[in-house]
Amino acid sequence: MSHWVPFTLSWDDHLPVDISFVFDEEKPAGKHGFLTVKGNLFVFEDGTVGRFWGTNFNSGANFPPHDYSEMVARRLAKLGVNIVRFHQMDAEWATPNIFELNRAIPKNNTLSFEAECIDRLDYLIHCLKEQGIYVYMDMLTYRQFRVDDEVDAYEKLPQAAKPYLYFDQRLIALQKDYNQQLWSHKNPYTRMAYKDDPAIVMTELVNEADFFTHPVNIEPYRSRFETTYRAWAEDKGIWLNPGPVDFTHPNKVMSLFFVQVMMNYNREMVQHLRSLGVKIPITGTNWTTYLGVTAAQSEMDFCDSHVYWNYPWTGPAGTVTGRPMVAELRNDYAVLAMMRLEGKPFFVSEWDHAYPAIYRAESVLPLAAVSVFQNWGGSTIHTYRYGTWIPENRLAGGSSTINGVVYRNFFDTFNDPAKFGLFYHAALIVRRGDVQPAANQIAIQVPETENWMTMTASGLPGLAGLPEVSQVGMVLPGRKAQSDHVVSAVEQHINEQSGEIISDTGELRRSWKERFGVIDSPRTQAVYGFLGEAGLIKMSSLEVAVTNDFGVIALSSLTDDPIENSHSMLLTAIGRCENSGAQYNEGKSRLLSAGTHPMLIEAIEAQIRIKTNLPHPKILVISEQGELVRQLENKVEHGVLSFTIGPQPEWNPSTMYYLIRG
Repeated sequence: MSHWVPFTLSWDDHLPVDISFVFDEEKPAGKHGFLTVKGNLFVFEDGTVGRFWGTNFNSGANFPPHDYSEMVARRLAKLGVNIVRFHQMDAEWATPNIFELNRAIPKNNTLSFEAECIDRLDYLIHCLKEQGIYVYMDMLTYRQFRVDDEVDAYEKLPQAAKPYLYFDQRLIALQKDYNQQLWSHKNPYTRMAYKDDPAIVMTELVNEADFFTHPVNIEPYRSRFETTYRAWAEDKGIWLNPGPVDFTHPNKVMSLFFVQVMMNYNREMVQHLRSLGVKIPITGTNWTTYLGVTAAQSEMDFCDSHVYWNYPWTGPAGTVTGRPMVAELRNDYAVLAMMRLEGKPFFVSEWDHAYPAIYRAESVLPLAAVSVFQNWGGSTIHTYRYGTWIPENRLAGGSSTINGVVYRNFFDTFNDPAKFGLFYHAALIVRRGDVQPAANQIAIQVPETENWMTMTASGLPGLAGLPEVSQVGMVLPGRKAQSDHVVSAVEQHINEQSGEIISDTGELRRSWKERFGVIDSPRTQAVYGFLGEAGLIKMSSLEVAVTNDFGVIALSSLTDDPIENSHSMLLTAIGRCENSGAQYNEGKSRLLSAGTHPMLIEAIEAQIRIKTNLPHPKILVISEQGELVRQLENKVEHGVLSFTIGPQPEWNPSTMYYLIRG
């Protein structure tokens, strides 16, 4: 029988646990100098490897009042976050956005920034920097051009003018002007221009844009694009059929042209940014759609991609996914790997296992572990919030709709115990390097075929499972692999009948057959998935036997010592999480009503055994407010600490957090 108990992860910085002390020496952000690229790693100027765990701020969340900036920086630091991506700052639907604070004031262009909004952004950067939190600065994301911007067919252009932004000279000029205003702006609180502030560590030219997904079909852009295409083909001695060109069905020749145009744009924009004095790593665009998009990033400083296991708009708003990722051979890491070019740093600037997915707690810790195992630079969940107003204490509650599309509401994660509730352990895994990088490297070679540039991740079976075995990197046709171990991208290399993957370090293992996974490192150990049916699960220092069918249990040392020698540890146990009174359809495939506060978590009931040198440990039950509400009975025999977690007595709050002290 499940026990559902109230547990609200506060929206402000009154959090149950504060691990900021672990990273005190990393304050302020920027102390290591500018971020650079060295091989497949991000490395600061002083030689420190850059590893980031963080979140996105979307639309209005980038322009908070000053007191909110101070609070949110403290909150994120307590959770272990050390990077925030500023996303959708230019979105017209955002309130405020970088161009306007007050919508009532008529403004027919996007040529200048709103002074109050820039001041708020400045202070937010200052507050984050003081707490040791870096910035990933977006540029063109959702800008909606207006009549006085003097662009052709402005009323027909989609947000960010995709894909016309890549080749129209007026649109390129407007982007350059925006970038000049942004990077040359001097922050009065840090006393640095953005281009001179090492707390701003990376940037992208344009969010989620390409010719394969966004066809050229608006006039007069289409005709101009065709003229350029025909001139390009003639220069290469390629004959094209007469008549209007249909850019919606690219063949190999057209795909080559698309990639060339994107690369030309990337070169031009990077050259402009460097001329302004921007020093940090730059990427072009950032999503895993087609291999042609991957190819277009081959000259950029790093690669970046996005992935969603349960994207809320794949079905009707409110679709509930009961498909657990832990039970699939092919998962998010295979999708991400398609954009990771061999020899380049890689970052995941958007990922989520979106609410109201039932099993979303399974996503956080494996993503953190695989990130370090792959030597990726890090990741930012999408998203923290879409605004800064005081929210209701419920999931997906109190957020605005955007253009009437309510699915964006499901992306707010800041108060979700099933996701942000696990950030303590994820931050320790990534920032402290609790998981070892892979021992071996595998080059995944894409064969030269007629349609290779229009291939998607689903058409590359060679990616399935390999990111959990060894470090992987894509090698495109015509390029030589750096690794001695080269495999084909179009052949599956993991035996699906085996039902299990084990990393070459031995620290990560996952059984899609038994539907659970394990992270087993000296300072962090965790299990996730369908733990009840797995029986006793043993790690090097931790053993768990769980009553619930699904859950996540993580144990981390809060000192530099491994678990067995640590005198301070955090144990977190979380499974399903939903609002009070949430209503579903009969098959629980649709969320009919979000419900209200307080949030409810399914209390995890488990027998815990920890190898320890502590002679007289205490197990402290920590409430949602951070209060010590009671101590659990325990015993130590032959160096093994044993105790039981589960619902607490009615007069004490139940929890997901337990501190273990010597």
